[in-house]
Amino acid sequence: MASTEVQADSRAEAAGGEVKLVKSAERTIAILELVAGAPQPLTAAEIFKLTGYPRSSLHWLLLTLLELNWVEQTPEGAYRIGTHALLCGTAYLDRDPVMEHVSGILEKVRNATTFTTHFARLDRSDVIYLATRQAVDRRRLSSRVGRKLPAQVTALGKAILSEYTDNEVRQRLGPGPYAQLTPNTVADFDALQAELAEFRRTGYAVEWEQNTVGLCCVSVVVPYRIPGTDAMSCSMPVELATEETLAETVAALQSAAAELARTLRAAGIR
Repeated sequence: MASTEVQADSRAEAAGGEVKLVKSAERTIAILELVAGAPQPLTAAEIFKLTGYPRSSLHWLLLTLLELNWVEQTPEGAYRIGTHALLCGTAYLDRDPVMEHVSGILEKVRNATTFTTHFARLDRSDVIYLATRQAVDRRRLSSRVGRKLPAQVTALGKAILSEYTDNEVRQRLGPGPYAQLTPNTVADFDALQAELAEFRRTGYAVEWEQNTVGLCCVSVVVPYRIPGTDAMSCSMPVELATEETLAETVAALQSAAAELARTLRAAGIR
């Protein structure tokens, strides 16, 4: 009976358009994302300061995550992400039906252009990098699998956002001002709107040093879903991003994206 009541409550909440989040689950996930995104291990005091969760609740949540290997402790007692988080992330890549078709295509683009090549997916207001093929010159590497960046600061994100209407983009990202990762980061919705209008016209997105100083990135959507959710890109040092090089890179990306989309549709993947 209890199970039936819970299912009924869940359906009622979904029908009403709102989901009542379980506080302990929400806090646990927030802690995991905080620790995973931190550039160095965080102490319990730092996690408390960043989350504001009650100390007693935080203490037991951290102990639970530690016992289950979702977080680890350094010799100094700080917390970093644990091995079970890796297992969970790897399982996503292993089981996503798109990813088994991506590797060969990325390698083809990387070999044709010589530039680091990425495949990413829109995740609310961000893009998550799901695959990368590194250029021979390691200095050109600009991202890694599992990295998450605001959609508006990447060519990948802009390419996907250009598939949506301006109202849909505003609802997803907000009006700004947006966080400035570099001096060139797009500042607000009006500036982004102008960029997206140009990308819709040309069929590809370009960003110059908006998330990493010294790098230019060009991207196209993989057109197997409407609107698109995935995109491919090449990143290159700005000094190599001539008009001719960009045109050649766009052509290689568009050909590869079309090939991948045909493969996915033939496999029944939508």
